[in-house]
Amino acid sequence: MAQPTSTVLLRTFTALALCTGLAHAQEYDAPAPAEGPETIVGESLETRQTLIGLVAYAEDRGLPEGQSLIGMKLQILLDRAHASPGVIDGYGGENTAKALRVFEELNGFPVDGVLDPDTWEALSSDASPTTQIYEITGEDLEHPFEPLPEDYAELAALDRLGWESPTEMLSERFHMDVDLLKALNPGAAFDRAGERILVADPAGAPPADRVVRIVADRSAAKLSAFDADGNLVVAYPATIGSRDTPSPSGTFEVTAIAPDPVYYYRPDENFQQGDNDEPLELPPGPNNPVGTRWIDLSKDTYGIHGTAEPAEIDKTFSHGCVRLTNWDVEELAELVEVGATVEFVK
Repeated sequence: MAQPTSTVLLRTFTALALCTGLAHAQEYDAPAPAEGPETIVGESLETRQTLIGLVAYAEDRGLPEGQSLIGMKLQILLDRAHASPGVIDGYGGENTAKALRVFEELNGFPVDGVLDPDTWEALSSDASPTTQIYEITGEDLEHPFEPLPEDYAELAALDRLGWESPTEMLSERFHMDVDLLKALNPGAAFDRAGERILVADPAGAPPADRVVRIVADRSAAKLSAFDADGNLVVAYPATIGSRDTPSPSGTFEVTAIAPDPVYYYRPDENFQQGDNDEPLELPPGPNNPVGTRWIDLSKDTYGIHGTAEPAEIDKTFSHGCVRLTNWDVEELAELVEVGATVEFVK
């Protein structure tokens, strides 16, 4: 039986990293401190900042089947290279496989999804550490973290749809899955200022070119953005419509870009949530149904937007719009201007 693309990708990367990356881990990542007799391999934050330390830490603690800290490194490098894997979770899923193909296209390699030595060498040319030690600040904890109801009428009565917990806030800031953040930092007090934690470091140089054309590919569950010369600038995994609420067909234009948008719920025009049959205005915030950015299209009620559930990108459905992670739509909103075209393809 043929192996899933994600399984083949992860096994290929693991073998390649063990043959090349691990041999030069100290070259790519921060050096580990000398170990004393009381030190468990991979236990300290500084040790875990190296690839060797991460692997040792994972072997000591154990991770869920299919999750890999080597896979996490791959996802971070892809994210830096403008080939977004969506949420960094350490799993070699389809979003990671798509991101690898995007990286190949961006860098002139055959687009075959094969992580061969040449592709890995180009991807790992960024020698800076793929993880960082972050100290939680008092300002981080000033947010009014609180559980949010699911009912839209109850949400509409609130002032803001903020993060529900410090772990949710921190995981979004560093493009991470909440469970991976917790796995890297067992026992950490995420609600305590001064706590030092290990997180991903996905920040890379921003794309140099402006985006004038966007293609939303429903079958590939991917949004691709191009410059004036037709070159690919960046690509993201996306949720694009569903069978019951399909996305539109054709080409439209960007008409406005709204940061921190209010969500206008219109059950007579789109869908009905629960018993809510009247229009509602849901306040802004990262847990707003359209996330932290709204890129409005010339097709009425449609747009490109963020999400309150980044881990569900390309795993669930949307109500016809194009849904990205909050950090991906924030980047796109900085690159695109009013008048850019958005083409929906199958």
